[in-house]
Amino acid sequence: MSAREIIVIGAGGHAKVVIETLRAQGDRVVGLIGTHGDAAVLGAPTIGTDDDLPRLHAEGLKSAIVAIGDNGRRLTLARRLEGMGFTLVNAVHPHALLSPSVRLGCGIAIMAGVVINAATVIGDHAIVNTRAGIDHDCRIGEAAHIAPGATLAGGVTVGARAFVGAGSAVIPQIEICADAVIGAGSSVVRAILEPGVYVGAPARAHSERKGSGS
Repeated sequence: MSAREIIVIGAGGHAKVVIETLRAQGDRVVGLIGTHGDAAVLGAPTIGTDDDLPRLHAEGLKSAIVAIGDNGRRLTLARRLEGMGFTLVNAVHPHALLSPSVRLGCGIAIMAGVVINAATVIGDHAIVNTRAGIDHDCRIGEAAHIAPGATLAGGVTVGARAFVGAGSAVIPQIEICADAVIGAGSSVVRAILEPGVYVGAPARAHSERKGSGS
């Protein structure tokens, strides 16, 4: 089976990991979409900007992934690509461990060392970053980001574009709403129902922590 030819949207640090993940699963990174003057990343050249995407699609490059860390921007760009007719591919590192009953959307990046257990659903354009652990029956919304080393117990729901920070932990059956940000190393023990930044153990709204003097 021949390698897929993939365009990577982005030329920063997250793109580096996505490039190596794509190569590890046997794909060929044709080039990057960035800004004028972007240097090659891990040997992958910059082949254009956003304005060049229609031309590249017409020339036969049909598969892409958006490798940009900002959740909202990643989702916006992914929808634009889909509207142009691109297929948004997944980058799943061969050293990630996924249950056979996990369901994946499209445009997803799953890094090395990740464990995802039974009956979990990962939404389109989500990131599950290095060594994150997601237990059974979780629901990860579109363009959400589970950061390195974060741990989600069973039955957790993470809303669209939400961010669960590095090394944080979420107890079972918790809901985290769309656009919420959980700070690194935080412990989420109650539902997060309003967008905002939540930090600490237990995680509280950042403004609430300021007001309480904690």
